[in-house]
Parts: sequence; C-alpha cells; structure tokens
Amino acid sequence: MDSFLSADIIADGLLWYVVFLFSTTLHEAAHAFTAMKMGDYTAYHGGQVTLNPFPHVQREPIGTVVVPVLSFFLGGWMMGWASAPYDPQWALRYPKRSALMSLAGPAANLVLVLVSAMLIRIGIAAEVFTAPESITFTHLTQPVQEGMWTHVATMLSVFFSLNLLLFAFNLLPIPPLDGSGAIPFFLSESIGQKYMTMLHSSGIAIFGLFLAWKLFGYIYSPIHLFAINLLYPELNYR
Repeated sequence: MDSFLSADIIADGLLWYVVFLFSTTLHEAAHAFTAMKMGDYTAYHGGQVTLNPFPHVQREPIGTVVVPVLSFFLGGWMMGWASAPYDPQWALRYPKRSALMSLAGPAANLVLVLVSAMLIRIGIAAEVFTAPESITFTHLTQPVQEGMWTHVATMLSVFFSLNLLLFAFNLLPIPPLDGSGAIPFFLSESIGQKYMTMLHSSGIAIFGLFLAWKLFGYIYSPIHLFAINLLYPELNYR
C-alpha cells in the first residue's frame, strides 16, 4: 500500500492531472468559443466558454475526474474526456460553421504541443535541458541538473505527448470524433447538410470510439516519433 501511494506516485499523478485537466479544458473551451463566434450560444450559456475547469468538470465528472484517476493508477497514464454542448439544428443549418467548431478543439491541442516544444528548445538553448538518449511519452527532455527542473522537464514532456495524442486522435474522421465533424468544411453546403443529418442519426458513437482507439494504437507511435524528430532535427531517434 505504501508503494502504491508513494509520494513520488502521488506527485506524478498530480502533475499528470494538471496537464490533462488544462488540456481538455482548453480543447472544450475552444469548441465553445468558436461556436459562440459562429452564432451558437449553447455552450456559452452553459458556462463552457472559459478556462476555468470547474464548469467542464461539472458537465463531465466521470470523464474529467473518475476515469483519469483510475487510468493513471491502473495504467500509469491518463485518459478521459470532456464535452461542450451545441445546438444540432444550428450545425445542420450551418455545416461549415460546425466544421470550424469541430476543428477548434484539436487546434487548441496543437497550440499546446507547439508551446511545449518551444519551451523545451529554449531550455536546451539555455543549457537547462538536454536531449535524452531514449524517448518515452513522459521523457522527451531531461534536466542538465537534477532538482526542480526534473519536474518541469516531465511536465513539458507530458504536455507535448498528451496534446499530440489529443490532436491526432480527435482528428480521426470517425464519429463521434472531431475529425468526422470537420468533413463538411470540404463539402458543398447542401452535401454538408446531408452529411450532418446522417452523422446525427447514425447512432454509431460507441462503435466509432472503439474502432478509433484500435486504429490509433497502430498510428500514434509513428506520429509521436515523427514529432520527436521535428523537435530534435539534429538527432535521429528510431
């Protein structure tokens, strides 16, 4: 029991949870903000146009608290979900606006990937961080000297890897992921409306999530490795 709830594990869990909660909050707030700007105030009235995590936790307590905590203690990393409400009739009337709303969430995660990459490179230039010999999900950079920078390096690594995962996973064009909602952006208005009608009446969300997760298990490692080699262009990780 002592090893299961050691101080290091609790500290790692808190670090993971801070990164997870901020990342999912920004993702959903981006959806909500974009929808508001495009004319759908459903999420705005629900309190989701905010970086305050509590309205998002109140809406999805299982996905933002229970599942992340359980997945960390059972598997060593966090998974979960949050959501922002929108008006389906608005999405049917304006499929291209709805597509932009769908793209806003993954775009927010991509921004966090880029920011964490920039901070890692700044740390390397300042000789605070250095590239590790081997890369893992939580070990993309390491401190030159142990201490406070060890936790900062781990946090930036998790920010990079987790948001890359959220960005790539949500862009899969499989319902109910954001990638499926973004497809009307590339269709004509009339075909986009027909597509949205089919999407909302398909009832394949559970099957879609299962399929997406199975497929993603094969494609995330190459995506992660590709991103790492962009982060360290002078090296050649394999």
